[in-house]
Amino acid sequence: MKISTFKLERFFAAHEFNVKYTLTNSDCEPMSLAELLQLADDESREAWESLKLGYTEYQGAPELRREIARLYSDCTADDVLIAAPEECIFIAMQCLLENGDHVICTFPGYQSLYELARSMGCEVDLWAPDEGAGWRFDPSFISEHVRPSTRLIVMNFPHNPTGAVLDRASYDTVMNLAAERGITVFSDEIYRFLELDPGLRLPAACDTCDTAVSLFGMSKSFGLAGLRLGWLVTRDPELYDRMGAFKDYTTICSPAPSEVLSLIALRARETILGGNLACIGRNLSKLDEFFERREGLLSWNAPAGGSIALVRLHGERTSPEFCSDVLERTGVLILPSTAFDYGEKHFRIGFGRDDMPEALAMLDEYLDSSL
Repeated sequence: MKISTFKLERFFAAHEFNVKYTLTNSDCEPMSLAELLQLADDESREAWESLKLGYTEYQGAPELRREIARLYSDCTADDVLIAAPEECIFIAMQCLLENGDHVICTFPGYQSLYELARSMGCEVDLWAPDEGAGWRFDPSFISEHVRPSTRLIVMNFPHNPTGAVLDRASYDTVMNLAAERGITVFSDEIYRFLELDPGLRLPAACDTCDTAVSLFGMSKSFGLAGLRLGWLVTRDPELYDRMGAFKDYTTICSPAPSEVLSLIALRARETILGGNLACIGRNLSKLDEFFERREGLLSWNAPAGGSIALVRLHGERTSPEFCSDVLERTGVLILPSTAFDYGEKHFRIGFGRDDMPEALAMLDEYLDSSL
């Protein structure tokens, strides 16, 4: 299989761990192991202290899958397949698509959501939002671009990198069209539970349709990316079995420590998610004030969910030039929109980390000195 370079990941590989501040992280503030273990109940602490580092069940530990199933309304532990988040995308695409299939995917976005399909010989139409309408994704795009060969609709809400959330009527339109045409929906829900207004939270696709697939995990909303643990959920038993069998050629099973630590976090989800949302709220207040002062140079559509947003850069400079100069002069890392193949006039910021105000202050000083 030949596949294009993953531009975003190569960018972070070159810079992420060599800078003083990152103002572009997509995840929430990571917890230390000690902090997480303090949240353990008696049962999960005993599981941690007595853990043996052997093989685990290919589909994931039963108690962990039962806890994950509690996040959904109509799914059970038997519908949950645990794997690393990126691995989940790879497994699903390999099991859902064949050469010549047609795919519709939200864009800009995480490259593997559409690049894997292209690498398999699929045709992909990219569903982009209207920036002038607050990054609105128009569901009519789906009906206008669906074909007899359309096999998959890929959605990501809350959306990376814009922070947009599809409204419920549009979501229902897409899901109903997919059901009518026999098209599978793959829903990347990795930022679920970070909606700024809980009333905007969409149903999980796996709860909405028994052939849909939902992706979630510990990386973003929970801020536990180092666990490398996520999951696929589908009520389609035949597809579930195919994905489980395909996993025999990837990791086979998940790390035992990550499974226990994820169980602890999920059982303490109200505490963890509440803390992350509070951090996001504080940071968004600072960003609102920042963009108001920088009107004419920078602008944004305030996000509806998640921990990232896409900022427009006004003026002559391109975003790669701007981001490179900011990094060189301040040590603050921001991600240019070229990493998403989305032109040269935007950059992504992240606001789920505790040190965001410090990084933002450095960007503010840079703008003062460069005007």
